Amino acid sequence: MFPGVNPSQMKALMKQMGLKQEDIEAERVVIEKSDGNRIVISPANVQKITMQGQDSWQVTGEAREETGIRTEDIRLVMEKTGVSEKDARDALEKTGDIAEAILSLS
Repeated sequence: MFPGVNPSQMKALMKQMGLKQEDIEAERVVIEKSDGNRIVISPANVQKITMQGQDSWQVTGEAREETGIRTEDIRLVMEKTGVSEKDARDALEKTGDIAEAILSLS
């Protein structure tokens, strides 16, 4: 972590400062954004850091942004085409566009 610092010394120092670090076994981390999109980090390295009763999370790894399918979009495609929710979702995932999904199912 810090050059020239022995890992056991670092642990002792962290303990004195009230810091506790725990590795979390995780394959991926998904962050759902308010705009419906998601950030997916995979593979993910996750550490939980506790200091003065507060938990912080450190996540590292390869990140990519994914577009989420909104429930309203699925309902619209279902309404316009008369297909099932699964078919509407599949069409939206395949095309990435409401109009194209409707046309592909019509």
